[in-house]
Amino acid sequence: MRILHTMIRVGNLERSLDFYTRVLGMKLLRQHEYPGGRFTLAFVGYGPEESHAVIELTWNWDTDRYDLGDGFGHIALGVDDIYTRCDQIRAAGGKVVREPAPMKHGTTVIAFIEDPDGYKIELIQGSK
Repeated sequence: MRILHTMIRVGNLERSLDFYTRVLGMKLLRQHEYPGGRFTLAFVGYGPEESHAVIELTWNWDTDRYDLGDGFGHIALGVDDIYTRCDQIRAAGGKVVREPAPMKHGTTVIAFIEDPDGYKIELIQGSK
């Protein structure tokens, strides 16, 4: 078994696709509209679904925002140079909500960014 994807609901598909592809450098792998159900699924990631876990962006056409609740934590991405990456994300219009620094009670350097819907994404130094 392996993890195939994580699904998150988004309020504006174009805005989310811009964030995940332009700001984070993922590729749009596939997208399909379901008019009967009034929703669109878009899959983004860093490699093909056959060998990489990806993110499924689900856009329900009649919903423009969601209450994220307190059960979901974050998506994690490994990076080589967390400081440069945070600068690049900021320059591209992304929001860094925790600057790079060692994690509490540890030495691993992490940072947190936020996508347009408020989902947290953890960047982890050296975990590529």
